[in-house]
Amino acid sequence: MTLFYIVISLLIIQRITELIIAKRNEKWVLSRGGVEHGREHYYLIVTLHVSFLLALVLETTYFSSGISPLWPVLLPLIILTQIIRYWAIASLGYYWNTRIIIIPDHEVVSKGPYQFMRHPNYVVVAAEILFLPLLFSAYATAILFSILNAFMMLIRIPAEEKALRQHTNYQKAFTNKRRFLPK
Repeated sequence: MTLFYIVISLLIIQRITELIIAKRNEKWVLSRGGVEHGREHYYLIVTLHVSFLLALVLETTYFSSGISPLWPVLLPLIILTQIIRYWAIASLGYYWNTRIIIIPDHEVVSKGPYQFMRHPNYVVVAAEILFLPLLFSAYATAILFSILNAFMMLIRIPAEEKALRQHTNYQKAFTNKRRFLPK
């Protein structure tokens, strides 16, 4: 259980740090004429992620059988997702955010993992929502929140892509790139 509390503490610190970075980036983008899209569903994303953390803690604390025997596979996958997450965040720089805020007529970022696929950060989130609970044998959390996240992405990604197509060179920049898998 000690490993779980270390991991969950690091995850919470990571999320708080990301919210601080997102707020800083939000101010930067808005000061340059950025326009927010998808505001009506943003609370669902926040609710999903907070609920995921709570479910992970509750299931691991009260129902888990401990660390998975697959930990030698899952732990490197989790570490890989974190590397890709920070690669995506660094590649987007001030454009990275937890919200959809677009500066009209700016070119989309197509470097870093974005040179291979359109939505590497969403792939990372989906992998994390699956692999973290599996690492600690929290199977219900892994299944439930993977399904909920998939439904959330059915709302989020079309809203983001619509905003990007309307205000940037997104269509041209990502014509030959798949959403989630490298081509």
